[in-house]
Amino acid sequence: MFRMPLFRARRGAALLLAPVLLLTACGGGGGGAAQQKAAAHGYPRTLSNCGHEVELRTAPRRAVSLNQGTTEILLSLGLEDRLAGTATWTDPVMKGLGKANRSVPRLADNNPSFEKVLDSEPDLVTASFVSTLGRGGVATREQFEKLGVPTYVSPSDCAAGKDNGSGGDGSRSRPLGLGTVYGEIRDLARAFGVEKRGDRLVARLKERVRKATDGLEVRDTTLMYWFANAQSPYLAGCCGAPGAITRAVGAKNAFSDTRDEWPQINWETVADRDPDVIVLGDLTRKSETAESAKAKIAYLEKNPSTRHLTAVREKRYILLSGQAMNPSIRTVEGVEQVADGLRDLGFAK
Repeated sequence: MFRMPLFRARRGAALLLAPVLLLTACGGGGGGAAQQKAAAHGYPRTLSNCGHEVELRTAPRRAVSLNQGTTEILLSLGLEDRLAGTATWTDPVMKGLGKANRSVPRLADNNPSFEKVLDSEPDLVTASFVSTLGRGGVATREQFEKLGVPTYVSPSDCAAGKDNGSGGDGSRSRPLGLGTVYGEIRDLARAFGVEKRGDRLVARLKERVRKATDGLEVRDTTLMYWFANAQSPYLAGCCGAPGAITRAVGAKNAFSDTRDEWPQINWETVADRDPDVIVLGDLTRKSETAESAKAKIAYLEKNPSTRHLTAVREKRYILLSGQAMNPSIRTVEGVEQVADGLRDLGFAK
């Protein structure tokens, strides 16, 4: 667990408490006016989130988003002016959000320190993964909440019976649906008091899925999703974001018989399944082997265990960003790209 030096912890806590002290120091006048203004906009309000009750006294003005997935939702809601920092990026920012993203400080490309986040004086901290706001991550939710900072974690990482303690990237007892992603958008829109923006964004995403899958008939086509690692590849199980993509397009997942989110499966087993199409994570990070799609293809076409796969011989590849393979707003982009790829490869009837 990250432990902050005591004097810096006190400094961070003092910074966080400063606005409250300023409001209360002048007696009832200033504080009362602020409370009346917040009440007029429907605050305080509470969100039920992954076993936590998230209380927001006012609309956040200095939020920090610790994962790219939640950051891209907030940017898509037009909230860049209310972000004090972002962190943990695996891909270039989503198309259309570049200008908004450049206006937000990046605290770190990976997990920032607890102290770094506190120095941004956040009034809300969001994350895409339970592990980011847990032991071994940036800090626990309880550590932030003790300092008066509410936290929010993407419900996709605790929904659908997600067990994050089962090892690796966890497992699910039920398939994750796109509805959970839409629910996160509505949660964050409500947290910031921009519910209408959230409704409009969800409506646009649903229409994109409808258009992408309209008339697509690929029920007999088997897909395999490879995220990273050449020697012990992380391949998608039944029930995470790739499963949601596969169900949306109406295809089959080669490893739908495992409920682990990203099990490591040997290439001999892959050869036995011989998927029709391989969906490749095209990552820009460098923490595993075979991160980019180019590196994955080179490995598949040279390795004796994989070069005879039907999909490899026929070069049946579809490329996705890493974010599209995680439950996020980019999962809709994943539906579009897989649907287009299947059409391009001649599988759509």
